[in-house]
Amino acid sequence: MCVTAQRTALIVYGHQSSGSFNAAVLDVAVQELTEQGYRVIVSDLYAMNFRASATRDDIIGDLKNSELFQYGEETMHAWMQGRLSDDIVAEQRKVEEAELVIFQVRGYVFLFVFPMYWFSVPAIMKGWIDRVLTQGFAFSLEKIYDNGVFKDKKAMLSFTTGAIETMFRSDGINGDINVTLWPLQNGTLHFCGFEVLAPQIFWSPAHCPPTVRTTMLEGWRIRLKGLLEEKPLTFAPCELFDCSFQGGFMLWPKVREERELQPYGITTGHHLGKSVPPDNQTKAQPTNEK
Repeated sequence: MCVTAQRTALIVYGHQSSGSFNAAVLDVAVQELTEQGYRVIVSDLYAMNFRASATRDDIIGDLKNSELFQYGEETMHAWMQGRLSDDIVAEQRKVEEAELVIFQVRGYVFLFVFPMYWFSVPAIMKGWIDRVLTQGFAFSLEKIYDNGVFKDKKAMLSFTTGAIETMFRSDGINGDINVTLWPLQNGTLHFCGFEVLAPQIFWSPAHCPPTVRTTMLEGWRIRLKGLLEEKPLTFAPCELFDCSFQGGFMLWPKVREERELQPYGITTGHHLGKSVPPDNQTKAQPTNEK
């Protein structure tokens, strides 16, 4: 008899209020994914009193170098030896089990669910990233980007904004949302190898009438039904770069020459002095575009 393993989704949630729109977004995700047969795990960071600060307390036992405390180095060795604090280990196990990771906060989804604070995630969620995604567990020099540790897992940001959508356009007062998302989606998720799905952005729900908020939630529910069939966002593959210290991890000269006649750069971050590719961090691109 063949038994199919149950799929697992992890939602990292970062809002203080159970009556918030973010809480409603979380509820829809839990309900819909559960109906699809997922085992849904929620890390409610505020309810957990999750500690945001990355400190010596994250390591059990002696330090490798007690004279100069280097958090990244020490936590890597502690991870290898099974000496990380219990709260970090518990979250790392959740990441290992999950095929889909969603960050939800007022602001974005890893299925990270959260409100956007100061153009980024709240401090408590940044602390989750800093403490849980330790070197060794989530990345190494050899295992980054499309060769990353979590290359067989999907992740996404789901967030609310205080600003209306036009404020985050390239000609809006806040600037291009694609630029805002680049550090989180490329520098955190893609860096660790995740296939990054397009973000779910709820524009300024606090300033919308109830009917619009209801429509937002229904659109989210519909998207969740086909989420895993979506194409991920496009990032520059490692093969375009000379990934050695001698080469400085720079684009191969031939690649740069080939891009000279293109109207856009490769990605939001690798713009090569050209226009930023439209919607590079908000919509999946055709597979023939790099």
